[in-house]
Amino acid sequence: MSAQGTPAIDALRRAGVRFEVLSYDPPEAHGRARDERPSYGLEAAEALGIDPARMFKSLIATADSRLIAALVPVDRELDLKRLAAAAGARRAALADPVAAERATGYVVGGISPLGGRRALPTFIDSSADGQRTVYVSAGRRGLQLELAPDDLVRLTGATVVGIARP
Repeated sequence: MSAQGTPAIDALRRAGVRFEVLSYDPPEAHGRARDERPSYGLEAAEALGIDPARMFKSLIATADSRLIAALVPVDRELDLKRLAAAAGARRAALADPVAAERATGYVVGGISPLGGRRALPTFIDSSADGQRTVYVSAGRRGLQLELAPDDLVRLTGATVVGIARP
């Protein structure tokens, strides 16, 4: 990782892709109620004034027994049945956060689909197709990347498929 970037930013630079890095001050997790799940993506969209339909969260899941990555807009939920079908699996479930962090090298809330420790099969919700640019985590809470969806698909080797539900 360079002194000025993250592995995701470094991967984009090496690929010669046009992108922009946006930063914001992420809220402190310790201010949440114990049972409240953080919504890092919605918080990022609000802080940056970005339409949540253009900001994609990176979720690590298991399809049968293998780890995969799924990207869906932050204001929508991942449809695990559709993800399993897209991955050719009988069943899909969200991965354990520790396993997700170990596989990607990123912390939950800052998992990027780019520059991870391991290349995971990746599935991007088809709503990305209609966008000029999309936003994904840059690999650290408080950093987002803006890039063309075609570049994101190409660099991750992703399959574009309808995997989100309202």
